[in-house]
Amino acid sequence: MKNKQKELDVDFIGGQKPMTKEEELAISEFIRAEKEKRRLKSLRRTKTKTTQRGKQTT
Repeated sequence: MKNKQKELDVDFIGGQKPMTKEEELAISEFIRAEKEKRRLKSLRRTKTKTTQRGKQTT
């Protein structure tokens, strides 16, 4: 039997105060770091595929 999920009826999640500059910078830095990790991971994956193809033909 599947569990039914409750849908939240909210307009926003979090406090009512606007974000501070420090919070905005922290979020921006986190997003930038995550994008960099994804970029490096895809580069590693690309290099691995290229290397494996070269070994198979040799």
